[in-house]
Amino acid sequence: MLGDKPMIQRVAEACKATGYDTYVLTDNKTIAQAAQASGVGIYIDSHDYENGTERCAGAIASRKFDEYDNFINVQGDMPDVTKEMIDKCIFSLQHYNVSTVFTNMPEAKQDDPSSVKMIRAGDNALWFGRGMTGYGEWHLGVYGYSKNALQCYQDMPIPKEERIEQLEQLRWLKNGWQIGCLSVQFNGTEINTPEDAEEWHKKNLI
Repeated sequence: MLGDKPMIQRVAEACKATGYDTYVLTDNKTIAQAAQASGVGIYIDSHDYENGTERCAGAIASRKFDEYDNFINVQGDMPDVTKEMIDKCIFSLQHYNVSTVFTNMPEAKQDDPSSVKMIRAGDNALWFGRGMTGYGEWHLGVYGYSKNALQCYQDMPIPKEERIEQLEQLRWLKNGWQIGCLSVQFNGTEINTPEDAEEWHKKNLI
């Protein structure tokens, strides 16, 4: 719970407020019920996926999503997601099949393994990791995919690095795909730990 609402409801409401069609993908009826309060679409799939990108890939196999050519995956721990993040991912898909966003890494997060660091060359992401310290951009949990890229994802070999880092985007890089990345302003909180939830409450409710 974040304040008086489940986190998934806050994420869904933030996404819906952008004006884009919004769906919550889940295997859990409790999560689905919590998300329904935001008025977004719900897609329940009981298949056991490795990560959120696989779940998105599984969903678009359904005719339900045939009308869309591009997809934005906002992870369920991003209650402070902004329209800028989603718009930047969409813009980057003009040049890349996979996209994401980043912001400046606060010094306090450089040594935090729950914060994902990204190395880039211009607008091209080169690598992601949790253990890097002292350098890197702060990677935020929002991704864009072309339909073709997402359809290919589940057939790619899962690299050792993805399992070690628990970062789904490494599958793209290790299989030769490029990831576009653009900078955004972000003063919010990613909820990766109980301490992050406490930080969110201090910022928003105190």
